[in-house]
Amino acid sequence: MAEQPVSVAVSTVIFGIQEHDGTAKVHLPLVRRVREPHLGRWALPGGPFRPDESLRAAARRNLADTTGLDAAHLEQLYTFGAVDRGAPDRVVSIVYWALVRTEVAATTRADPNVAWFPVDALPPLAFDHDEVVGWAVRRLKNKLGYTQISHALLPEEFTLGQLREVHEAILGRRLDPANFRRRVEASGTLTPTGAHQAGARNRPPALFRSTAREELLT
Repeated sequence: MAEQPVSVAVSTVIFGIQEHDGTAKVHLPLVRRVREPHLGRWALPGGPFRPDESLRAAARRNLADTTGLDAAHLEQLYTFGAVDRGAPDRVVSIVYWALVRTEVAATTRADPNVAWFPVDALPPLAFDHDEVVGWAVRRLKNKLGYTQISHALLPEEFTLGQLREVHEAILGRRLDPANFRRRVEASGTLTPTGAHQAGARNRPPALFRSTAREELLT
C-alpha cells in the first residue's frame, strides 16, 4: 500500500467587529475556493509556508496575500492533522488566530472571492474549517476573561460604550453598563485622552486609550 503524501500548511482565523442588522457582531473573512477539492466553498485564508520563513511569518504573509490584511494581534491556536480532513492528500494545518481593528477590516482586498461573514451565520465551509473556527471562537471568549484582548479590536481612541459593545459581541449577550464601567475602571488599563467623541448628541462620551495595547500586541 502506497504511503499517503503529507503536506504542511498555515491557516488563520481572523476576527473583527462589524455592524450586522444594527448590532456589533464578531465577523471573520473567508476565501472562496477556485479549485478542487471543495470548489466554490468558502474556507479560511491560508497556504503553504516557505523553507526560509517562520510559521508566524508565514501566517502573516498568507493573510496579506489572500485578504490584504495586517493583524493587530496574532497567536498560534492549534495544529489540525486528522488523517481525513476532506482532501485527497493529507494536510497538517498549523492554525493561527488574529484580530484586526475595525478600520483595518475596511481595508480588506476588493475581491469577489473574499468576504466577511458573521461568526454566527457562516456558510458551509470547506474541509474541517467549521471545527477550526469553533476552536478559535472558544479561545477568544476564554481570553476575554483574563486579558485585555478586546482592545486589539478597537481603534487607537475609543469610548467605554464601544469597548462594551466589543465584549457583548464576543460573549453574545448584553452587559450592564454601570457594572461594566466599574470593572473596566478598576482594571487600570485605560487612560482618558481628554477628548470626546465627535458628532455625538447631548453629552459626547469621553475617549480613552489602552495602556495594555503595547504589551498585548507584543
